[in-house]
Amino acid sequence: MPDPAHSIVTVIQARTGSTRLPNKVMRPLAGKPLLTRMVERVAAAELAGTVVVATTINPADDPIADLCRSEGFNCYRGDPDDLLDRHYRAGLQHGAGTIIKIPSDCPLIDPAIIDRAIRFYLAHPGAFDYVGNLHPATYPDGNDVEIMTAAALEIAWREARRPLEREHTTPFLWENPGRFRIGNVEWETGLDYSMTHRWTIDYEEDYQFISSIYDALYPANPAFGLTDILMFLTDNPQVATLNQHLAGVNWYRHHLDDLKTVSAAQTRPID
Repeated sequence: MPDPAHSIVTVIQARTGSTRLPNKVMRPLAGKPLLTRMVERVAAAELAGTVVVATTINPADDPIADLCRSEGFNCYRGDPDDLLDRHYRAGLQHGAGTIIKIPSDCPLIDPAIIDRAIRFYLAHPGAFDYVGNLHPATYPDGNDVEIMTAAALEIAWREARRPLEREHTTPFLWENPGRFRIGNVEWETGLDYSMTHRWTIDYEEDYQFISSIYDALYPANPAFGLTDILMFLTDNPQVATLNQHLAGVNWYRHHLDDLKTVSAAQTRPID
């Protein structure tokens, strides 16, 4: 059996059609589109393997394909609504034995966190079908890493039927712990900032928050990480307040009646 380290494909899903913050992946961060900064951070992880941007065939997403072409990024274009299909086919196209899912709304993701999750997965060869850092989540929101075997993803691709399973790619796996071997990586500090620190982008306030961090940290240290961000926020509490009212808001809130492994404590409505 081939070593999955030699066939890792990390897929960053991206589109321009966000209903809450349209074209967010093309907004500028430190002089480049957010998606460029996102890919740079993911590619900085030592174990990320082949990094692919998975966008849609919609003409509205032509700018993403153009950006990938100009930046030299791998790009796969697929179904606009079926993200599970997009991940599966992007992995298939690049010969993946292991597929890693990272959303494009995490431009502050720490490459060290990506590597820590992958190292855990690789340290237990054949032991897990799915490893993430979200069940339960402990890192600041926006450091999402989900790792799955190509075989497990193919099962989900063939069998998942519910719209939320197709739209969010991985619920079919982590919602069935009796069928799939699930692993989770928690923050080594023992802290849980998942509901108090929002480092993802879905609203205008999120962009203001993330842009402020890039403006402050990127020029001197493009490889700034989680600790650098936390230190900056301690010294600049006014930045932390920009999107604090959105902390804990995530997609789970729309599906609490449909998800068996997610509780109301893991999400909250917008104030």
